[in-house]
Amino acid sequence: MIKRTSQDIRRLNRFEVLRRVYAGPGAMSRQDIATATGLSFATVANLTAELLEAGVLVEAGHEDSSGGRPRARLAVNAERGALIGVDIAETSVHAELFDLALTVRHSVERPLPPGDVRPSDVVDVLAGCVEELLSVSGTPRERVLGAGVSVPGMVEREGGVSSFSPYWSWHEVPLRALLDERLGLPLWLDNPLRASTVAELWFGAGREADDLVVLTLRAGVGAGIAIGGQLYRGFTNSAGEWGHTCLALDGRLCTCGNRGCVEAYVSTRGIAQTWRELAPDDERAAGADDATTVAALALAAADGDPTAAAVIDRTGRYLGAAMANLVNLLNPRVLVLGNQVVDLLGERLLTATYEAVTRHALPLPHRAATLRRSAVPHNAVTRGAATFALEGFLNDREVFGPVSRMRQPRERRDGRRAGSADAEA
Repeated sequence: MIKRTSQDIRRLNRFEVLRRVYAGPGAMSRQDIATATGLSFATVANLTAELLEAGVLVEAGHEDSSGGRPRARLAVNAERGALIGVDIAETSVHAELFDLALTVRHSVERPLPPGDVRPSDVVDVLAGCVEELLSVSGTPRERVLGAGVSVPGMVEREGGVSSFSPYWSWHEVPLRALLDERLGLPLWLDNPLRASTVAELWFGAGREADDLVVLTLRAGVGAGIAIGGQLYRGFTNSAGEWGHTCLALDGRLCTCGNRGCVEAYVSTRGIAQTWRELAPDDERAAGADDATTVAALALAAADGDPTAAAVIDRTGRYLGAAMANLVNLLNPRVLVLGNQVVDLLGERLLTATYEAVTRHALPLPHRAATLRRSAVPHNAVTRGAATFALEGFLNDREVFGPVSRMRQPRERRDGRRAGSADAEA
Protein backbone atom coordinates (compact mmCIF):
# COMPACT_ATOMS: atom_id res chain seq x y z
CA MET A 1 0.00 0.00 0.00
CA ILE A 2 1.26 3.48 -0.90
CA LYS A 3 1.29 5.76 2.12
CA ARG A 4 1.10 9.48 1.39
CA THR A 5 2.32 12.05 3.84
CA SER A 6 0.69 15.43 4.37
CA GLN A 7 3.53 16.88 2.26
CA ASP A 8 2.69 14.44 -0.59
CA ILE A 9 -0.96 15.48 -0.46
CA ARG A 10 -0.02 19.14 -0.41
CA ARG A 11 2.28 18.66 -3.40
CA LEU A 12 -0.44 16.87 -5.41
CA ASN A 13 -2.95 19.58 -4.54
CA ARG A 14 -0.44 22.25 -5.60
CA PHE A 15 -0.14 20.51 -8.96
CA GLU A 16 -3.92 20.34 -9.28
CA VAL A 17 -4.42 24.02 -8.47
CA LEU A 18 -1.83 25.12 -10.99
CA ARG A 19 -3.06 22.65 -13.60
CA ARG A 20 -6.52 24.20 -13.40
CA VAL A 21 -5.10 27.70 -13.76
CA TYR A 22 -3.25 26.60 -16.90
CA ALA A 23 -6.45 24.97 -18.20
CA GLY A 24 -8.66 27.98 -17.52
CA PRO A 25 -9.78 30.40 -20.20
CA GLY A 26 -7.88 33.20 -18.46
CA ALA A 27 -7.18 34.52 -15.00
CA MET A 28 -9.21 32.76 -12.29
CA SER A 29 -10.43 33.72 -8.84
CA ARG A 30 -9.78 31.49 -5.86
CA GLN A 31 -13.47 30.61 -5.88
CA ASP A 32 -13.16 29.51 -9.52
CA ILE A 33 -10.17 27.34 -8.65
CA ALA A 34 -11.94 25.75 -5.69
CA THR A 35 -14.92 24.89 -7.90
CA ALA A 36 -12.69 23.44 -10.64
CA THR A 37 -10.55 21.32 -8.29
CA GLY A 38 -13.14 20.29 -5.71
CA LEU A 39 -10.79 21.46 -2.96
CA SER A 40 -12.04 23.63 -0.13
CA PHE A 41 -11.67 27.38 -0.42
CA ALA A 42 -9.32 27.39 2.61
CA THR A 43 -7.01 24.86 0.93
CA VAL A 44 -7.01 26.82 -2.32
CA ALA A 45 -6.28 30.04 -0.41
CA ASN A 46 -3.27 28.45 1.32
CA LEU A 47 -1.89 26.91 -1.87
CA THR A 48 -2.33 30.02 -3.98
CA ALA A 49 -0.59 32.03 -1.23
CA GLU A 50 2.44 29.72 -1.65
CA LEU A 51 2.37 30.06 -5.41
CA LEU A 52 2.07 33.84 -5.21
CA GLU A 53 4.96 34.05 -2.75
CA ALA A 54 7.09 31.86 -5.04
CA GLY A 55 6.25 34.12 -7.99
CA VAL A 56 4.54 31.33 -9.93
CA LEU A 57 1.18 33.12 -9.84
CA VAL A 58 0.44 36.84 -10.02
CA GLU A 59 -2.67 38.87 -9.43
CA ALA A 60 -4.22 39.88 -12.74
CA GLY A 61 -7.00 42.27 -11.85
CA HIS A 62 -10.19 41.86 -9.86
CA GLU A 63 -13.75 40.83 -10.50
CA ASP A 64 -16.85 42.13 -8.79
CA SER A 65 -18.47 39.89 -6.21
CA SER A 66 -22.08 40.15 -5.08
CA GLY A 67 -21.86 42.64 -2.23
CA GLY A 68 -18.40 41.73 -0.94
CA ARG A 69 -14.83 42.75 -1.61
CA PRO A 70 -13.73 42.41 -5.25
CA ARG A 71 -12.19 39.02 -5.91
CA ALA A 72 -8.59 38.93 -7.07
CA ARG A 73 -8.00 37.04 -10.29
CA LEU A 74 -4.85 34.92 -10.54
CA ALA A 75 -2.76 33.98 -13.58
CA VAL A 76 0.53 32.21 -14.26
CA ASN A 77 3.51 34.56 -14.09
CA ALA A 78 5.10 33.86 -17.48
CA GLU A 79 8.20 35.90 -16.59
CA ARG A 80 9.06 33.90 -13.43
CA GLY A 81 11.60 31.85 -15.35
CA ALA A 82 12.22 29.62 -18.35
CA LEU A 83 11.78 25.89 -18.95
CA ILE A 84 13.39 23.69 -21.59
CA GLY A 85 11.79 20.63 -23.18
CA VAL A 86 13.82 18.20 -25.28
CA ASP A 87 12.59 15.38 -27.52
CA ILE A 88 15.31 12.88 -28.46
CA ALA A 89 13.98 11.00 -31.48
CA GLU A 90 15.50 8.33 -33.71
CA THR A 91 17.16 10.73 -36.15
CA SER A 92 17.16 14.13 -34.45
CA VAL A 93 17.01 16.17 -31.25
CA HIS A 94 14.25 18.77 -31.00
CA ALA A 95 14.53 21.31 -28.16
CA GLU A 96 12.30 24.20 -27.17
CA LEU A 97 12.50 27.08 -24.71
CA PHE A 98 9.27 27.92 -22.87
CA ASP A 99 8.32 30.67 -20.49
CA LEU A 100 6.54 29.64 -17.29
CA ALA A 101 3.16 29.92 -19.00
CA LEU A 102 4.44 27.14 -21.30
CA THR A 103 4.45 29.38 -24.33
CA VAL A 104 7.14 28.44 -26.84
CA ARG A 105 9.77 31.16 -27.15
CA HIS A 106 12.37 29.45 -29.34
CA SER A 107 12.82 26.09 -31.07
CA VAL A 108 15.79 24.29 -32.54
CA GLU A 109 16.24 20.90 -34.21
CA ARG A 110 19.52 19.21 -35.05
CA PRO A 111 20.12 15.85 -36.74
CA LEU A 112 21.79 12.92 -35.05
CA PRO A 113 24.53 11.05 -36.91
CA PRO A 114 23.30 8.07 -38.94
CA GLY A 115 23.75 4.53 -37.74
CA ASP A 116 24.13 3.27 -34.19
CA VAL A 117 24.13 6.54 -32.24
CA ARG A 118 26.34 6.66 -29.15
CA PRO A 119 25.32 8.36 -25.89
CA SER A 120 28.11 10.88 -26.39
CA ASP A 121 26.61 11.80 -29.78
CA VAL A 122 23.26 12.62 -28.17
CA VAL A 123 24.91 14.58 -25.36
CA ASP A 124 26.88 16.67 -27.86
CA VAL A 125 23.86 17.44 -30.05
CA LEU A 126 21.56 18.13 -27.09
CA ALA A 127 24.09 20.43 -25.41
CA GLY A 128 24.47 22.33 -28.70
CA CYS A 129 20.68 22.73 -28.93
CA VAL A 130 20.46 24.13 -25.39
CA GLU A 131 23.31 26.56 -25.97
CA GLU A 132 21.63 27.78 -29.14
CA LEU A 133 18.30 28.27 -27.36
CA LEU A 134 19.89 30.33 -24.60
CA SER A 135 22.06 32.36 -26.97
CA VAL A 136 19.39 33.19 -29.54
CA SER A 137 16.79 34.07 -26.89
CA GLY A 138 19.22 35.99 -24.69
CA THR A 139 18.15 33.90 -21.69
CA PRO A 140 20.68 33.76 -18.81
CA ARG A 141 21.31 30.19 -17.67
CA GLU A 142 20.32 31.08 -14.11
CA ARG A 143 16.80 31.95 -15.30
CA VAL A 144 16.21 28.38 -16.45
CA LEU A 145 14.20 26.60 -13.76
CA GLY A 146 14.88 23.21 -15.27
CA ALA A 147 15.07 21.06 -18.39
CA GLY A 148 13.01 17.97 -19.14
CA VAL A 149 14.44 15.41 -21.54
CA SER A 150 12.38 12.74 -23.31
CA VAL A 151 14.50 9.67 -24.06
CA PRO A 152 13.13 6.80 -26.19
CA GLY A 153 12.80 3.45 -24.48
CA MET A 154 12.85 2.50 -20.81
CA VAL A 155 14.11 5.12 -18.37
CA GLU A 156 15.03 4.68 -14.72
CA ARG A 157 13.65 8.03 -13.70
CA GLU A 158 15.08 8.53 -10.23
CA GLY A 159 18.64 7.90 -11.34
CA GLY A 160 18.23 9.39 -14.82
CA VAL A 161 19.40 6.17 -16.48
CA SER A 162 18.41 5.12 -19.98
CA SER A 163 17.92 1.42 -19.28
CA PHE A 164 17.09 0.36 -22.82
CA SER A 165 16.80 2.12 -26.18
CA PRO A 166 14.68 0.65 -29.00
CA TYR A 167 16.78 2.49 -31.60
CA TRP A 168 20.39 2.06 -30.51
CA SER A 169 22.49 -0.51 -28.64
CA TRP A 170 22.13 1.30 -25.31
CA HIS A 171 21.82 -0.41 -21.96
CA GLU A 172 22.02 1.24 -18.52
CA VAL A 173 23.40 4.56 -19.80
CA PRO A 174 23.70 7.21 -17.00
CA LEU A 175 22.38 9.88 -19.33
CA ARG A 176 21.43 12.46 -16.71
CA ALA A 177 24.91 12.37 -15.21
CA LEU A 178 26.45 12.80 -18.67
CA LEU A 179 24.15 15.72 -19.47
CA ASP A 180 24.67 17.32 -16.08
CA GLU A 181 28.40 17.62 -16.81
CA ARG A 182 27.60 19.64 -19.94
CA LEU A 183 24.46 21.60 -19.04
CA GLY A 184 24.63 22.43 -15.34
CA LEU A 185 20.82 22.67 -15.16
CA PRO A 186 18.22 20.84 -13.04
CA LEU A 187 17.30 17.83 -15.20
CA TRP A 188 14.38 15.41 -15.35
CA LEU A 189 14.40 12.43 -17.71
CA ASP A 190 11.57 10.19 -18.89
CA ASN A 191 10.30 8.77 -22.17
CA PRO A 192 8.02 10.11 -24.95
CA LEU A 193 4.86 8.29 -23.96
CA ARG A 194 4.95 9.71 -20.43
CA ALA A 195 5.91 13.15 -21.72
CA SER A 196 2.91 13.09 -24.07
CA THR A 197 0.62 11.93 -21.27
CA VAL A 198 1.75 14.69 -18.91
CA ALA A 199 1.18 17.21 -21.71
CA GLU A 200 -2.37 15.90 -22.15
CA LEU A 201 -3.01 16.07 -18.40
CA TRP A 202 -1.94 19.71 -18.18
CA PHE A 203 -2.92 21.07 -21.60
CA GLY A 204 -5.10 18.58 -23.48
CA ALA A 205 -7.70 15.87 -22.86
CA GLY A 206 -6.79 15.68 -19.16
CA ARG A 207 -8.57 18.99 -18.65
CA GLU A 208 -11.86 17.14 -19.14
CA ALA A 209 -11.16 13.53 -18.10
CA ASP A 210 -9.04 12.14 -15.29
CA ASP A 211 -8.88 8.57 -16.68
CA LEU A 212 -7.20 8.50 -20.05
CA VAL A 213 -4.75 6.61 -22.22
CA VAL A 214 -2.43 8.49 -24.57
CA LEU A 215 -1.03 6.52 -27.49
CA THR A 216 2.24 7.62 -29.07
CA LEU A 217 2.75 6.35 -32.59
CA ARG A 218 6.09 6.99 -34.27
CA ALA A 219 9.26 4.88 -34.59
CA GLY A 220 8.36 3.53 -31.15
CA VAL A 221 4.85 2.85 -29.85
CA GLY A 222 3.59 3.22 -26.30
CA ALA A 223 0.57 3.92 -24.12
CA GLY A 224 0.74 6.55 -21.41
CA ILE A 225 -1.78 5.89 -18.65
CA ALA A 226 -3.41 8.42 -16.33
CA ILE A 227 -5.70 7.29 -13.52
CA GLY A 228 -7.56 9.78 -11.37
CA GLY A 229 -5.66 12.66 -12.94
CA GLN A 230 -2.28 11.16 -12.05
CA LEU A 231 0.31 9.60 -14.35
CA TYR A 232 0.62 5.86 -13.71
CA ARG A 233 4.26 4.80 -13.89
CA GLY A 234 4.25 1.25 -12.55
CA PHE A 235 6.67 -0.24 -10.02
CA THR A 236 9.78 0.24 -12.19
CA ASN A 237 8.58 3.25 -14.23
CA SER A 238 7.98 0.96 -17.20
CA ALA A 239 4.17 0.92 -17.34
CA GLY A 240 2.75 1.56 -20.78
CA GLU A 241 4.96 -0.64 -22.95
CA TRP A 242 1.86 -1.54 -24.92
CA GLY A 243 3.90 -1.52 -28.12
CA HIS A 244 5.57 -4.72 -26.93
CA THR A 245 2.39 -6.64 -26.15
CA CYS A 246 1.50 -9.40 -28.58
CA LEU A 247 -0.89 -8.63 -31.44
CA ALA A 248 -0.10 -11.60 -33.72
CA LEU A 249 1.27 -14.87 -32.34
CA ASP A 250 4.52 -15.72 -34.16
CA GLY A 251 4.07 -12.60 -36.28
CA ARG A 252 6.59 -10.05 -37.49
CA LEU A 253 9.94 -9.67 -35.80
CA CYS A 254 9.99 -6.63 -33.51
CA THR A 255 12.96 -4.46 -32.56
CA CYS A 256 12.72 -5.87 -29.01
CA GLY A 257 13.53 -9.36 -30.35
CA ASN A 258 10.05 -10.85 -29.90
CA ARG A 259 7.53 -11.56 -32.62
CA GLY A 260 4.07 -10.19 -33.25
CA CYS A 261 4.33 -7.03 -31.11
CA VAL A 262 1.92 -4.14 -31.67
CA GLU A 263 4.89 -1.93 -32.58
CA ALA A 264 5.83 -4.23 -35.46
CA TYR A 265 2.54 -3.30 -37.16
CA VAL A 266 1.63 0.30 -36.25
CA SER A 267 4.96 2.10 -35.87
CA THR A 268 6.48 3.92 -38.83
CA ARG A 269 8.63 0.85 -39.38
CA GLY A 270 5.63 -1.47 -39.29
CA ILE A 271 3.54 0.66 -41.65
CA ALA A 272 6.41 0.86 -44.13
CA GLN A 273 6.69 -2.94 -44.02
CA THR A 274 2.95 -3.34 -44.69
CA TRP A 275 3.27 -1.13 -47.77
CA ARG A 276 6.22 -3.17 -49.05
CA GLU A 277 4.23 -6.36 -48.53
CA LEU A 278 1.21 -5.05 -50.45
CA ALA A 279 3.24 -3.25 -53.15
CA PRO A 280 6.66 -4.98 -53.42
CA ASP A 281 7.46 -3.22 -56.69
CA ASP A 282 6.54 0.30 -55.58
CA GLU A 283 9.74 2.31 -55.14
CA ARG A 284 7.96 4.79 -52.89
CA ALA A 285 7.66 2.06 -50.25
CA ALA A 286 11.44 1.98 -49.89
CA GLY A 287 12.18 5.52 -48.72
CA ALA A 288 15.36 6.76 -47.12
CA ASP A 289 13.86 6.07 -43.69
CA ASP A 290 10.56 4.86 -42.27
CA ALA A 291 9.19 8.32 -41.50
CA THR A 292 9.88 9.41 -45.08
CA THR A 293 8.12 6.28 -46.34
CA VAL A 294 5.02 6.94 -44.23
CA ALA A 295 4.94 10.54 -45.46
CA ALA A 296 5.07 9.23 -49.04
CA LEU A 297 2.25 6.80 -48.19
CA ALA A 298 0.07 9.68 -47.00
CA LEU A 299 0.68 11.58 -50.23
CA ALA A 300 -0.07 8.51 -52.34
CA ALA A 301 -3.36 7.92 -50.49
CA ALA A 302 -4.32 11.58 -50.92
CA ASP A 303 -3.71 11.16 -54.67
CA GLY A 304 -6.15 8.26 -54.79
CA ASP A 305 -3.69 5.33 -54.84
CA PRO A 306 -5.85 2.30 -53.86
CA THR A 307 -2.93 0.31 -52.47
CA ALA A 308 -1.84 3.19 -50.23
CA ALA A 309 -5.42 3.47 -48.98
CA ALA A 310 -5.44 -0.27 -48.30
CA VAL A 311 -2.23 0.06 -46.25
CA ILE A 312 -3.80 2.76 -44.08
CA ASP A 313 -6.99 0.73 -43.64
CA ARG A 314 -5.03 -2.37 -42.64
CA THR A 315 -2.95 -0.33 -40.19
CA GLY A 316 -6.19 0.99 -38.69
CA ARG A 317 -7.44 -2.56 -38.20
CA TYR A 318 -4.21 -3.54 -36.45
CA LEU A 319 -4.31 -0.42 -34.31
CA GLY A 320 -8.00 -0.75 -33.42
CA ALA A 321 -7.64 -4.37 -32.32
CA ALA A 322 -4.71 -3.45 -30.07
CA MET A 323 -6.57 -0.43 -28.68
CA ALA A 324 -9.61 -2.56 -27.90
CA ASN A 325 -7.42 -4.53 -25.49
CA LEU A 326 -6.66 -1.26 -23.66
CA VAL A 327 -10.36 -0.35 -23.57
CA ASN A 328 -11.26 -3.73 -22.08
CA LEU A 329 -8.37 -3.75 -19.62
CA LEU A 330 -8.30 -0.14 -18.37
CA ASN A 331 -11.82 1.21 -19.07
CA PRO A 332 -10.54 4.74 -19.87
CA ARG A 333 -12.81 7.73 -20.40
CA VAL A 334 -10.67 9.04 -23.27
CA LEU A 335 -8.12 7.52 -25.63
CA VAL A 336 -5.88 10.09 -27.27
CA LEU A 337 -4.02 9.36 -30.50
CA GLY A 338 -1.13 11.59 -31.35
CA ASN A 339 2.35 12.01 -32.74
CA GLN A 340 3.86 11.36 -36.11
CA VAL A 341 1.77 8.54 -37.57
CA VAL A 342 -1.61 10.14 -36.81
CA ASP A 343 -0.44 13.53 -38.06
CA LEU A 344 0.58 11.97 -41.36
CA LEU A 345 -2.26 9.52 -42.01
CA GLY A 346 -5.07 11.58 -40.51
CA GLU A 347 -8.78 10.88 -40.72
CA ARG A 348 -8.62 7.75 -42.85
CA LEU A 349 -6.50 6.04 -40.19
CA LEU A 350 -8.81 7.24 -37.40
CA THR A 351 -11.93 5.98 -39.17
CA ALA A 352 -10.47 2.51 -39.75
CA THR A 353 -9.17 2.43 -36.17
CA TYR A 354 -12.52 3.38 -34.65
CA GLU A 355 -14.33 0.70 -36.67
CA ALA A 356 -11.88 -1.94 -35.42
CA VAL A 357 -12.16 -0.77 -31.79
CA THR A 358 -15.95 -1.04 -32.07
CA ARG A 359 -15.64 -4.55 -33.46
CA HIS A 360 -13.22 -5.87 -30.81
CA ALA A 361 -14.00 -4.00 -27.57
CA LEU A 362 -16.65 -5.04 -25.07
CA PRO A 363 -19.82 -2.93 -25.39
CA LEU A 364 -19.88 -1.33 -21.92
CA PRO A 365 -16.30 0.04 -21.77
CA HIS A 366 -16.51 0.91 -25.47
CA ARG A 367 -19.59 3.08 -24.94
CA ALA A 368 -17.81 4.93 -22.13
CA ALA A 369 -14.66 5.66 -24.12
CA THR A 370 -14.07 8.56 -26.49
CA LEU A 371 -11.39 8.37 -29.19
CA ARG A 372 -9.79 11.68 -30.19
CA ARG A 373 -6.70 13.17 -31.74
CA SER A 374 -4.30 15.05 -29.54
CA ALA A 375 -5.18 18.72 -29.23
CA VAL A 376 -2.06 19.70 -27.29
CA PRO A 377 -0.67 22.82 -28.94
CA HIS A 378 2.61 22.40 -30.80
CA ASN A 379 4.88 19.44 -29.96
CA ALA A 380 3.32 17.30 -27.19
CA VAL A 381 6.60 15.58 -26.31
CA THR A 382 8.68 18.73 -25.82
CA ARG A 383 5.79 20.39 -23.96
CA GLY A 384 5.43 17.35 -21.72
CA ALA A 385 9.18 17.24 -21.11
CA ALA A 386 9.11 20.92 -20.09
CA THR A 387 6.22 20.07 -17.77
CA PHE A 388 8.47 17.48 -16.07
CA ALA A 389 10.78 20.39 -15.30
CA LEU A 390 7.84 22.49 -14.08
CA GLU A 391 6.73 19.69 -11.77
CA GLY A 392 10.29 19.33 -10.50
CA PHE A 393 10.40 23.04 -9.72
CA LEU A 394 7.06 22.79 -7.90
CA ASN A 395 8.57 20.01 -5.78
CA ASP A 396 11.62 22.12 -4.84
CA ARG A 397 11.73 22.26 -1.05
CA GLU A 398 14.01 25.28 -1.17
CA VAL A 399 11.27 27.18 -3.01
CA PHE A 400 8.19 25.90 -1.18
CA GLY A 401 9.71 24.32 1.94
CA PRO A 402 8.19 21.70 4.25
CA VAL A 403 4.74 22.27 5.71
CA SER A 404 6.19 23.47 9.02
CA ARG A 405 7.90 26.39 7.25
CA MET A 406 4.78 27.49 5.37
CA ARG A 407 3.28 30.86 6.14
CA GLN A 408 0.73 30.54 8.95
CA PRO A 409 -2.86 31.10 7.80
CA ARG A 410 -4.41 34.40 8.73
CA GLU A 411 -7.03 34.74 11.45
CA ARG A 412 -10.63 34.70 10.32
CA ARG A 413 -13.19 37.07 11.70
CA ASP A 414 -14.52 34.38 14.06
CA GLY A 415 -11.07 34.07 15.63
CA ARG A 416 -10.25 30.65 14.13
CA ARG A 417 -7.36 30.13 11.75
CA ALA A 418 -8.49 29.73 8.15
CA GLY A 419 -7.87 26.18 6.97
CA SER A 420 -6.08 25.16 10.20
CA ALA A 421 -7.97 21.87 10.41
CA ASP A 422 -8.19 21.31 6.68
CA ALA A 423 -6.76 17.87 5.92
CA GLU A 424 -6.68 18.60 2.19
CA ALA A 425 -3.94 21.18 2.64
